[in-house]
Amino acid sequence: MTKRRSRGDGGLHWDENRQRWIATASLGYTDAGKRIVKRGSGKTKTEAKAKLKEIIRDHEDGLAIAPGNYTVKDAVENWLEHGLAEQDPDGTVGNYRTLCDQHIIPGLGRKKLRDLTADHVERWLKDRAQNVSTRTVTLLHSCLNRSVKRAMARDRVKRNVVELCSIPTGQPGRPSKSLTFLQAEAVLEAVEGDLMEAYIVASLLTGGRTEELRPLRWSNVDLDGQPYAVPPIPPHMEVWRSVRRGGDTKTRKSKRTLALPNRCVVALKRHRLRQEEQRIAAGERWKENDLVFASEVGTEMDAANVRRSFRRALRKVDGIDPADWTPRELRHSFVSLLSDSGLRSEEISRLVGHGDTATTERVYWHQIRPVIQTGATTMDRIFDG
Repeated sequence: MTKRRSRGDGGLHWDENRQRWIATASLGYTDAGKRIVKRGSGKTKTEAKAKLKEIIRDHEDGLAIAPGNYTVKDAVENWLEHGLAEQDPDGTVGNYRTLCDQHIIPGLGRKKLRDLTADHVERWLKDRAQNVSTRTVTLLHSCLNRSVKRAMARDRVKRNVVELCSIPTGQPGRPSKSLTFLQAEAVLEAVEGDLMEAYIVASLLTGGRTEELRPLRWSNVDLDGQPYAVPPIPPHMEVWRSVRRGGDTKTRKSKRTLALPNRCVVALKRHRLRQEEQRIAAGERWKENDLVFASEVGTEMDAANVRRSFRRALRKVDGIDPADWTPRELRHSFVSLLSDSGLRSEEISRLVGHGDTATTERVYWHQIRPVIQTGATTMDRIFDG
């Protein structure tokens, strides 16, 4: 007589039509009162029993609702759709979407999440590192890690193997650079009267991020100030650009008000007059958005528009190859010029809107004068005397 299986072990029977042993396990009931039954199969009793044990073990681990066909692509798509609610949909989310669509989904998307191993991830990262920069490899690891972590929190997988993987070194990217004082002066003189003059002057002399200047509104710019107030209020601009869906800025200190140098005030006043001429010329095509740096019809310029116009303006500068420079390097030049003038890292960090000096020194390390030199210079001056 066949011995009855213990309660809770599930069922095991031969399916004549499929010619396989079928293991079943009852995992309770749904909220609607329907019984939850999971099935596994194998060519032998041993395979079916092993599958049954896996189902029961998953149930005990809280994974009873995890579908067996849940893939890496499903996890990534879920994270992109629901895990980035606080991020800018046109900026951060768009960048992550591009990375996932171009690298993660083609490389690992079809693999079942349960079957994903650390070896799979490390081989994939190593392959990617042959073609992209270290920063891109790091971002790819981060996107995959956050996707799997979200899936694990929702009982789609037992553990996050991505966290166990090291990040390989990718291809060396083009290092950022900065203009020297003479180069910066040459640029300012050459672009005078150009459509990009005000943007270049504002970026170089205030250190504003490209994503802060492109959406800047005239309502956030005061070109006159209040010289008779106590204390006097200089001309300034409020750089309060949000890069988060909820309105938060990139860091707490990104929300800042910057005084405008005289040269910047002059350039912006000329730019406002020139923009009024553009508005009249555009006529009904003009879309008023109160933008300081707008397109020919008043709409916000994207990064590619700014980069193209910036390089066109640089053609007027002798000794500078426009193809070697990007608008973001005006911000690097701002940091470099301040550091060369002796300004402390703490003050530079506050001006560029970094959360701390560590960020400033890490990102702009090649332009920050090491503080330790000041001690040696001072001691030389003391003892020379």
